[in-house]
Amino acid sequence: MDHKSEDYGLSSIPSLISHIHTAFAEFTNRRLAEKGNFVSSHGFILYLLSKRDRMNMGDIAHLINRNKSTTTVLIKKLRDEGLIKEENDSKDSRMKYVSLTAKGKKYNDLTTAISQELLETCYQDFSQEEKEELLRLLVKLGGNIENSLI
Repeated sequence: MDHKSEDYGLSSIPSLISHIHTAFAEFTNRRLAEKGNFVSSHGFILYLLSKRDRMNMGDIAHLINRNKSTTTVLIKKLRDEGLIKEENDSKDSRMKYVSLTAKGKKYNDLTTAISQELLETCYQDFSQEEKEELLRLLVKLGGNIENSLI
């Protein structure tokens, strides 16, 4: 379905963003389903862990915008598939850290390729200036929403 700016008004921007978010997740979920029984949240967790040596469950839950119980289920799936490992903090046994296994690092290459395909799809016919302006405006919009929640 082709969307045109005249199909939307300024008051429908949140709805459009929600629609785009859903389309992003569907794109990613379809590609991940070809490689296993994973969803976009699994891919995002792997991505986050590729950028850091290890993370605790609370930080992951916050960054993927899920509650701790949902995050625990997602982490369990990744652990059961051998993509991540969990370890207790040496000073506080209640604190668990998660990190990628070698298999997880290899699988992360797949999710990186899917993300690159998504970006290429999204940015078709965009100039570099348009990409930068879109980023600037979305960061501004997101900041306004986040500041209203404080």
